[in-house]
Amino acid sequence: MYYLIKKLIFAASFNLCLFLILVVGIQNSSKKSKVDLLFSETVNLPISFIVGTSFISGSFFGSLISFYFRTKNHLD
Repeated sequence: MYYLIKKLIFAASFNLCLFLILVVGIQNSSKKSKVDLLFSETVNLPISFIVGTSFISGSFFGSLISFYFRTKNHLD
């Protein structure tokens, strides 16, 4: 169990560091676009922020799925 918590903390801290690097890196981004959601749309966001956040959230949720399947296999 200790290994799984350690892995979850590592994934969260790694993705947080990627997000901070992303925020610093998009300071001079000039191309902006809106994201269409189901019922509304967002404000103008830099395209690099949209792509970077999608990558980081996919990485984080992928680690959560891995965490879920490992705990499920260890309990069975």
